[in-house]
Amino acid sequence: MAAFDHDLIVLGGGSAGVRCARMSASLGAKVALVEGGPMGGTCVNVGCVPKKLFSIGAHVRDDLEDAAGFGWSVGATAFDWPTLLRNKDAEIARLNRIYEGILERSGVTTVRGWATLAGPHTVRVGDQKLRGERIVLCTGGRPWLPSFPGSEHVMVSDDLFALPALPERMVVVGGGYIAVELASILHGFGVHVELLYRGSLFLRGFDEECRRHLADAMRARGVTLHFDTQPQAVEKDASGTYRVRLADGRALETDAVLYAVGRRPNTRGIGLEALGVNMNEHGAVHVDDTFRTSVPSIYALGDALDRLNLTPVALAEGTILAHNLFGGAARRMSYDNVATTLFSTPNLATVGLTEEAARQSRPRIRVYTSSFRPMKNTLSGRQERILMKLVVDDADDRVIGAHMVGPEAGELIQGVAIAMTCGATKAQFDATLGIHPTAAEEFVTMRTLTRT
Repeated sequence: MAAFDHDLIVLGGGSAGVRCARMSASLGAKVALVEGGPMGGTCVNVGCVPKKLFSIGAHVRDDLEDAAGFGWSVGATAFDWPTLLRNKDAEIARLNRIYEGILERSGVTTVRGWATLAGPHTVRVGDQKLRGERIVLCTGGRPWLPSFPGSEHVMVSDDLFALPALPERMVVVGGGYIAVELASILHGFGVHVELLYRGSLFLRGFDEECRRHLADAMRARGVTLHFDTQPQAVEKDASGTYRVRLADGRALETDAVLYAVGRRPNTRGIGLEALGVNMNEHGAVHVDDTFRTSVPSIYALGDALDRLNLTPVALAEGTILAHNLFGGAARRMSYDNVATTLFSTPNLATVGLTEEAARQSRPRIRVYTSSFRPMKNTLSGRQERILMKLVVDDADDRVIGAHMVGPEAGELIQGVAIAMTCGATKAQFDATLGIHPTAAEEFVTMRTLTRT
C-alpha cells in the first residue's frame, strides 16, 4: 500500500460512482472520489429527477381538464415556467447536498475538480496528483449533437432544464427516450410541438405494438409527429424565428429547436487513449464481465459503458464491483428483466422481451393483449385508452415480456418485474386475484389469447 494513496479512486459523482465509492469504503477500502460538477451526475441534475418533476407538472394539465366530469369547477388557470424552474432547482440542490453527505459519512475523500489519467494508477486533478491501486471510470455521458448547417442555433436536452422562458413553438429532433419524453412534457406545458425522426416509427427497440399505440395517443393529444424525416439545416432570421429545412424540401418554422438524438459516453480527453483503454468509436469503454478494462487496474461502470443507461443499472453495477473488489465476492451483473419506463404522455413501461424479440428467440410464444378506457376517462370524457400486453413462452408457460402504455405505467410494471424475476408463469398470473377496480388487475385477468 505504500505506493498508493488510495485503494480506489472513483472518477465521477453520479449514481454508479457514489454507490461504488461508498460501498467500497464500507468494506474497508480507502476511497477518493473526484467530481468537478454538482454531485448526483446526469440523473439528479439533468436527467431522471428534473425530467420526472417536469413530467408530473405537465400532467397537471390533464387533471385540470378532467375535473369537470367529476363535478369540480376550475376557474382560470395559468402556468408559470419560472416558478417550476425555481422549485426544481431547490430540489436538485437538496439532492446534491444529500449525495455529498452520503460520501462524507461513508469516509470517502471527495476531491473537487476535473480529472485526467496520467498513468494506470495516477489521476491528476489540477495541480494535485492521486495514486490509486485501482481506478474506476464513472464519468457518465453527455448529449450528442451532430455537425450540420445551423447547429449553433439548436439546444440539447441539458439546456432545456435551465431554459429561461418557454417558446410558443418547438421542433424536437430525435426518436429515443429523451426526445419523446421532452416532446410530451413541452406539449403538456402548452408548447406547440413537432417531433422529427428519421425512422418510420420512434422508440426503436421497444415493443412495436406499444410504439404504435403511443404514437397514436400523442397525435390525438396534438403532438405533430414527422417520421421518415431528416433535417438538413437550421436557419435563423432577423425576427428570431427558426426555419428547419428538411431533406424532402419542406421547411418548418418554429421558435426553438431541440436536438435529442442520443448521448455519448463522457470519456474523451481524459487520458484513456494514451493508456490504451479500449473504446468503441463513440467512446463507450470495453470491459469484461468484472467491469475491468483492457488496462488491468482500471474499471468502468454506468453510462461510460453505454449499455443500459439507467440509474438502477448503474447502482447495481457499482454495488457488484465494490463487493467483488473489497468484499471477496464474485458476482456478475445480469441485464435480464430490467424494467424501464418512458415518461411520455401517456407513459410506456416495459420489462423483459418485446414480442418481436421473443419471436426471434423462442420456437413458439403466446401473446395476450388488452386495450380499454380506464375508469377515470369514462367520466372525464377523455377517449385515450390503456394498452397492456403479456408475452409468454409456450414451452414452459413463463411470462417473458410485459408491456403497458397508460397512466402510471411504471408503477404497475415494477410489480410485474418482481414476478418475472421469480420466473412466474402465465398460470400463476391467472391464479393471482386482482385488485378491483384498478387498471393493474388487467395483468392477472388477461386470459383470452390474442395471437401465437
